[in-house]
Amino acid sequence: MPLERTNLVDHARGTAGGTTAAPGSGGTGAASPAPAPVPVRLPDHIGADPPTLLTAHGCWYPSADPTGEHVAFICDRAGVPQLWSGPARGSEAHVLDGDPDPVTEVSWSPDGRWIAYTSAPGGGEHTRVLVVRPDGTGRQVLAGAEPGSSAHLGCWTRDATALAVTVAQPSVSGAEHTGAGHLPSDADGAPADGARGPGAAWSERDGTATLLGGGSAHRPAVSHDRAASVHVGAGPVPALGQVRGGGLAAYLIDPDGAHAPVLLYGEQGAASLRVCDTSPDGRFALVRRGPRGRREALVLDTGSGRTTFALHVADGDPWIGRFSADARTVWLRSDTDREFAALLRVRLDDQGAARSLTVAAERQEAALDLLSVPDHGRWALLAWNIHGATELESTGLPLTDADADGDVGPRHRPVLPHEVVTRIAPLERGGLFAALAGSRRRPGIWELDQGLVPARAGWSASDEDAVPPGRPPVRPVPLRCRARDGLMLGGWYYRAPGQDPGRPAPCVIHLHGGPEEQERPVFSPLYHELLGRGLDVFAPDVRGSSGWGRSFVDADLGAGRFAAIDDVADCAAHVVSLGYADPVRLGVMGRSYGGYLTMASLVWHPDLFRAGVAVCGMSDFATFFAGTEPWIAQSATAKYGHPEHDRDLLRALSPMSRIDQLRAPVLAVHGEHDTNVPPTESEQFIRAARGRGVPARQLTLRDEGHEFLRADNRRLYRRAAADWLERHLGSNALPGRQAT
Repeated sequence: MPLERTNLVDHARGTAGGTTAAPGSGGTGAASPAPAPVPVRLPDHIGADPPTLLTAHGCWYPSADPTGEHVAFICDRAGVPQLWSGPARGSEAHVLDGDPDPVTEVSWSPDGRWIAYTSAPGGGEHTRVLVVRPDGTGRQVLAGAEPGSSAHLGCWTRDATALAVTVAQPSVSGAEHTGAGHLPSDADGAPADGARGPGAAWSERDGTATLLGGGSAHRPAVSHDRAASVHVGAGPVPALGQVRGGGLAAYLIDPDGAHAPVLLYGEQGAASLRVCDTSPDGRFALVRRGPRGRREALVLDTGSGRTTFALHVADGDPWIGRFSADARTVWLRSDTDREFAALLRVRLDDQGAARSLTVAAERQEAALDLLSVPDHGRWALLAWNIHGATELESTGLPLTDADADGDVGPRHRPVLPHEVVTRIAPLERGGLFAALAGSRRRPGIWELDQGLVPARAGWSASDEDAVPPGRPPVRPVPLRCRARDGLMLGGWYYRAPGQDPGRPAPCVIHLHGGPEEQERPVFSPLYHELLGRGLDVFAPDVRGSSGWGRSFVDADLGAGRFAAIDDVADCAAHVVSLGYADPVRLGVMGRSYGGYLTMASLVWHPDLFRAGVAVCGMSDFATFFAGTEPWIAQSATAKYGHPEHDRDLLRALSPMSRIDQLRAPVLAVHGEHDTNVPPTESEQFIRAARGRGVPARQLTLRDEGHEFLRADNRRLYRRAAADWLERHLGSNALPGRQAT
């Protein structure tokens, strides 16, 4: 039988321990918390004109209904990522939300009545959470409709009566940010969340991370009491919307409107917050919180608001774990005390505290990328990162606490048609839907039956239709190279079609974002464009990238970022030494952190690169921290340093501090609605370059944020970048020749 509607709501309101004020009213003697989200009904799209469909397109982020007969997913067939739905074994799919706002996440409710999703109005960073019925009716915004707010998906409760949603509260001045990175000050001068400067801040990691000055990492004591956190049932609730720097709050929202939203958890000055699961009986919630590199999994008693258990968990995919069917075990994707993330089994007592912690599944030199467990908890789907490619595995799980001492298994590993799995959607009846991507196609969705035999969904583009016709994609080759300090780096090299194998070619070093992202062998329309212009591409993982262990991720912290900048030069030198790249026709390009690294490489190694394209990059850490979103600033301190306490280091790491060294022509590209890295970061770099007589241009993409999601803008961006690099690196750009 399904749980009663009042089950989890009653627990969250405090029936298990004490009483609290109703959400939104505040407690006695405390300021009122920020208002709960107010759902807003939207027009349905039934009968709307069908979109114009693109032949070359991708489908990703599948979520199946309880029967497994229908799938909701994201598709860009209409030129922008939108919410679609289709039958599991049919060929016709239809749009559920025809608005031009890009969709980023999808979740079908356990009872099949609603589909929840996250969209980005105007392509910006302030997202909102919506629900729609499977037939396209009942569309409404559950959270994020208020000016200045932002929201993203959490989990559905197991009885489907509520959806957990995280809301980013506006900062104190509304749309305007305040303070140095909007970070709260404290009495002893230490920044928030434990970031206390180069020595202490970056040593607060467990495992064997390589730290500045050869220091060793240690594991901090886990604290279950957080003065900066608030929970329903934990006493008076601070005014999250009024604290300096805003905050994040997780609500349980009933899409049917029968119950008012319930505040489950809130945190002042938070860097991240997501409700990943609730126990079937509603007593406990699994929450992920914390800045990059110091994520935590919390088990919350929803009645008392008490944190009963906390553990470091891995970065990457935010869905870090699930409760067992009897709520006596929580399964976690964690890299605590280890280099690579593994599947951990935490046995819980009646109060939600840990009785034991064991490793249930692990791989040598490989990280657990994705973890997915169906509601029944009989088995789990594990996606392992094997040097950038994916190995998918299904494994049995113990059903009850009495079985918890047994090993997981047996294990089944299907043969996949493409290299990388980006999302897993398990089916209660067995089998799954998986979003696959590879070097020779855009993302697509496959169904794997109970025998784990993959079959492409009929509405997902075939391999030949997933890429532009006329020129097949290039399959890259893996490369390893050693940095000047001995650290081994990895990456993928793409050779332009028709290149003379014995002759060095113009080459673009492309740098991914993050910095914790990883270069993976998936089809890139940008690389396809560059290769078609006769430009090779080397896409390396410099220090700070994921996929190579926690020590590698942490190797760029603090002053280690200077070594990351040198890694770019060492990667360029390596492909030159192999005879692949022409030393006088090297370019550098990257997006987000890769855009920062591009600008930094151009000013730290001014004679190495002949051109650069910096996309959504930070040019000055002081202005970045002052202009970015509060929760992004909180998280960024763990990677780069605190804008007040590490001011000198951040100034030294800022490309603007060495702008007088810039020699190479540079193109900057930015989305006009980017509030992650504001467009002023590109503007000031380009303005300074022009002031010094260096050729420089900026391309601002309309209706885009930090990610470029619209087909027309992505095409404009690719062609502008390729034009710029071909102009300065092509055969006519050799010394002594006139560039075209």
